Amino acid sequence: MGGIGITELLIIAAIVVLLFGTKKLRSMGSDLGSAVKGFRKAMDEEPEEAKREKPDEVQPKSASSAQNHQDKE
Repeated sequence: MGGIGITELLIIAAIVVLLFGTKKLRSMGSDLGSAVKGFRKAMDEEPEEAKREKPDEVQPKSASSAQNHQDKE
């Protein structure tokens, strides 16, 4: 009880096909596939750009410069 069975899924699928039609569903499927492909391509390109644009490592402040900052206050 409480779960969606295979018969319920088939009924829902039949209603969706009746509402939208097979042409519309095919075009929506191909559009979704293109969007996923573009998203994956963008995700693969992002680390390469991040490596190229990475700024130089910031050197940690020494204890003496931190002490000088406290003395000024």
